[in-house]
Amino acid sequence: MTDNIIAVIIGIVEGLTEFLPISSTGHMILAGSVLGFEGERAKVFEVFIQLGAILAVLLLYKDKFKRMLDFRRLSLTGNLSAVHVAVAIIPVMVVGYILHRPIKEHLFSPWTVIIGLVFGGILMLVAEKFSGRSKIRTLESISIRQALFVGLFQILSLWPGFSRSGSTIAGGLFFGLSRTVAAEFSFIVAVPLMFVACIYDLLKTLGQLNAGDLQMIAIGFVVSFIVAYGSIVWFLRFLNGSSLASFAYYRFILAILSYFYFLRN
Repeated sequence: MTDNIIAVIIGIVEGLTEFLPISSTGHMILAGSVLGFEGERAKVFEVFIQLGAILAVLLLYKDKFKRMLDFRRLSLTGNLSAVHVAVAIIPVMVVGYILHRPIKEHLFSPWTVIIGLVFGGILMLVAEKFSGRSKIRTLESISIRQALFVGLFQILSLWPGFSRSGSTIAGGLFFGLSRTVAAEFSFIVAVPLMFVACIYDLLKTLGQLNAGDLQMIAIGFVVSFIVAYGSIVWFLRFLNGSSLASFAYYRFILAILSYFYFLRN
C-alpha cells in the first residue's frame, strides 16, 4: 500500500473520529496496527493531521472564538469566555504533562485501547441517565463550575480509547448540560488543548520527518479537515434527536472485533 493511500485512510479515520465520542486516538492506534503504519514517523504524521481537524472547528466556530478572545468580555458569570475554556483545559494539561511519558510508553497499544473503548462506552451509557435533567441549553449559559467539572472528566481521555469528546460530553451530561451544548463545548475546548499537545509533540519529534513526507502530510491534513468538518455538522444534527447510546454500542462492537483480531495476530 502506498504512502498516499495510507495518508487518505488515516486522514479519514482522524476526521471521522476526532470529535465523535468513539476515540480518535484509539482508532488511529488500531488503524496504524492494521496498516502497519507505526513508529515515530507515523506519530509525527498523526500530529499534523490532527491540526487539520482543529482547523475545521476554528472555521465552524470562528465567531465564538472571536468573541472569546475579546478580553473585555472576560467574566466569571454568564457569557462563554476564555476563562471558561482555561478552567476546562488546565486540569488535563497539568495531568497530561506530568504523565506524558508513561502514557506514551505504556498505554499506546491495541489492548489498552480495547479497555478504554469498553469503559468509555459504559461511562456514556451511565451519563445518558442524567440527560433528562439537563438545564443548560446554550453555550453562553455554562458556568465556571460546570466548565471545571467537565474539564476534570476530560482527564479520563488521557487513557487511549476513552475518547476526549466522549469524556467531556459525559461530564457535561452529569452536570446539567444538554447533549448538544456538551458536544459544542467539547469541540471548543479541544482547539487550544489539541493545539498545545500537537506543538509539544512536534517539537519533540519533528526531526523524524524528511522532505519526502511532505506530500503525505499535505494529503492527510486536507482529508482530515474536510472529513472533520462534515463529521461535526452531522454529529450536532444527530444529537438533536438521538442519544449517545448508539456510539456506546459501537464502541463495544469495535472492542470485541479488535480483541479477536489482535488475539489472532
